[in-house]
Amino acid sequence: MRCLMVEFSLEKVSVPPHRYTPLKKAWMEIYTPVYEQMKIDIRMNLKARKVELKTRSDTPDISNLQKCADFVHAFMLGFDVIDAIALLRLDELYVESFEIKDVKTLRGEHLSRAIGRLSGKGGKTKFAIENATKTRIVIADTKIHILGSFQNIKVARDSLCSLILGSPAGKVYSKLRQVTARMAERF
Repeated sequence: MRCLMVEFSLEKVSVPPHRYTPLKKAWMEIYTPVYEQMKIDIRMNLKARKVELKTRSDTPDISNLQKCADFVHAFMLGFDVIDAIALLRLDELYVESFEIKDVKTLRGEHLSRAIGRLSGKGGKTKFAIENATKTRIVIADTKIHILGSFQNIKVARDSLCSLILGSPAGKVYSKLRQVTARMAERF
């Protein structure tokens, strides 16, 4: 009698302490597409504080494991489940992260003002950049995470960097209009 040996791959995604409660609330929204559509086993290891993903015998493609790991990681960075789920469905989406200090060294009040310029009043500036570039942006303290296609991430990052360097929001908006008009012409 011959035994068929099946190789299983495993991925682990760390859960930061501040994302425990959101993870508990959104668990079924995360679990359902990973388990049912991507055919990947998923569980929360409470002792190790990690989400563990494992291929099954009926997993159609090994790349599904990496897609699911990217999806869970995006949620841990602070993206909504609805936004992060696009990583499972589309191949050309990426998450890029950088810190404000990577652009310019700021301390104290200067750093607070830079973060304020990035978000704008009531999040207006952030939403304007997101909508113009078709990306999603998370500003978590001094870290900035951008989810989108490669070209769109570049445009969003350039806008955010000019805001960090001190450009007024109006100037950034007009430059965004020019760049998005140019991008629309190409497609």
